[in-house]
This record gives sequence, C-alpha cells and structure tokens, in this order.
Amino acid sequence: MRWYPILFKTVLRRMDPETAHHWAFRVIQAVPLAGRAMRRICGPDPDLRVRALGQTFPSPFGLAAGFDKNATAIAGLGAIGFGHIEVGTLTRHAQPGNPKPRMFRLVADRGLINRMGFNNGGSAAAVPRIERARLRRRRPVIGVNIGKSRVTEVEDAVADYVWSTERLAPIADYLAVNVSSPNTPGLRGLQELELLEPLLAAVREAAGATPLLVKIAPDMEDEQIDGIVALAKRLGLDGVIATNTTVSREHLRASAEEIARMGAGGLSGEPLRDRSLEVLRRIRAAESDPEFCVISVGGVESAFDVLERLRAGATLVQGYTAFIYAGPLWARSINRGLLRAGYRGSGAPGEQL
Repeated sequence: MRWYPILFKTVLRRMDPETAHHWAFRVIQAVPLAGRAMRRICGPDPDLRVRALGQTFPSPFGLAAGFDKNATAIAGLGAIGFGHIEVGTLTRHAQPGNPKPRMFRLVADRGLINRMGFNNGGSAAAVPRIERARLRRRRPVIGVNIGKSRVTEVEDAVADYVWSTERLAPIADYLAVNVSSPNTPGLRGLQELELLEPLLAAVREAAGATPLLVKIAPDMEDEQIDGIVALAKRLGLDGVIATNTTVSREHLRASAEEIARMGAGGLSGEPLRDRSLEVLRRIRAAESDPEFCVISVGGVESAFDVLERLRAGATLVQGYTAFIYAGPLWARSINRGLLRAGYRGSGAPGEQL
C-alpha cells in the first residue's frame, strides 16, 4: 500500500489528529457497502481462526478499544480484516470527554498521546447498535470495554460499572473492565486490590455467563500485576488485557519541548512495545493455564510483533496506534504476514506456532 505513506505525509499529518480520525472513521463506516468484494480482499484466511473465550475469532489480531468508541463501525472494521473489535470505552453516563486538543501524534516515535477522557454517548445508547452488528452473518467477535463515568465518585464506581454491565453483557461476546486509563480522575486507583476486588466481584456476578476480562496499566510494579492476576483467577474472571497506555515519557525521539507542549495523557504505540511485552511475560509466568485468556496490546505494528506476542503466551493480540501510521489495509497486511510465517490458529486445521 505504497500510496498511504504519501497521503499521510502530505495530507493527514497536517490535519488535527482527531479530525483525521473522524474522516477515516466515515470511510470505514461505508466499507460494508462493498460487501463481499471487501471481505474477499481483506478477510482473514480460515486457517487463522482461534478458539478463545468460548468464541471462534476469525484471526488472533483485533482492534483495541478507543477507535470505535460508540460501536458505530463494527461491520466496516471487521470487513477490513480485524478478527475482533473491542468497542468503547463506554460509560453509564454519556460524556463529551476532555477539552480539545486532546490527541497528539509523535511521528518520529510512531506513537500517540491522548487524553480523550472516555468521550462516548453512554452504554445504553450503544446497545441497539451492538445488537444490529451481532445479527450480521459474517462479523468479527465483539468485545465491549466499560469504564467509570467522570461524574461518578470513586466510592460509587461499583454501581456505575454494574449498571453498564447489566445492559451490555447480554449482547457482548466478551466484556472488558477498564480500570487503567490515565485520563479519568481516580480511575487507576481502582487497580489497588482493596478497591478492585469488590468491583470485579460485583461485575462478575452481573455479567453472568459473558466472558469477563480486566484491562490493566503498564505502569504498575510486577508484584501488583501478580496480585491482579491472582485476584482475577480467584474471582473467576476469564482473563486480562495487558496493557493500556503509559504515563511514562522515557526514551522518546521527540524533544522535551514538544512533549511538554502536548501535556498530559496516555502514550501508546511503539514506545510501549517493550514494557507491554514484559507485562505479558510476567502474566504468563504467574498464570500458565492456557484457558486463562491474555490479550496483549501495546506497540504492536507488524505480523512479527503479533507472532512475538503469541509465542510469549498471548491468546489474542490487539493494536490501535499503528493503524494511524500504516493505513486501512493494516489488518490485512498482518493477517497475510501471519500466514506467510506459517502461523495456524487453534480453531483451524494444522499446528499452532
């Protein structure tokens, strides 16, 4: 896809990142109109199918939460090759998010800083859209990521999450509890075990039979990661998503002045690669049960990166930031690269690497 780098350099890079996102989003929403032809070009090969969380995923590679916040482009994103789409983050109360500008590219670092603040139309509003997406004959697996509303105090967080769970769990293929975004005040404090245990226990009960995972930050100490994994197992959660964005600004090519100008927010993309892989390996060292699902996300850009995560113990892999830099055929490229490398999924004939 030689044309995309030229388009990015000459047009998209000059646009405000959030504006460019909205334009790209409109194009992706129109993709289902191409129907069968687009699936033939971009759809994952059947040999890539993976069994996890009681579902058959068309590919081990999916799109992380944050791109399709309101579940309005599931069909289009599936048609261009993503095996699963994690929509959201959705909150009980609709909210506009943080003031703009709130998204910044670090082009030299292949990274992104965002402080979006869970801008979304609310959990209830997303329900009919997810229900419609589920009715499509050929669709990706649909994960739903939920978070705390900004107007909700930390002491009332459990009821806030449960309210969203009761509405979304019945229509989600899996549910992800987000307690790790750095852009909602007090949210990361919910990762402390004394606060996290009652929250996850209540959501586990409300979710019923729907698979449930918790999404964690990369900025925790290893012992805290071990504690969350042990808690997830004890409460009967189905897995962990590792990791969210980081508040670290170490080892960046961008100048200190440029980084300071961008301000606070979570950093994603290539700068997160090493730490995300470390956290994955830490989780698998603590919990080797293959039925315990670990979704690895952070700094994933190529088929090599996906294979590296799978070989390190990831059940599934997600990406997001590289979508901005690689363009609309990114998932297709990764899926084809996996096949060329000899990968065969656990839900398909052949051996899994």
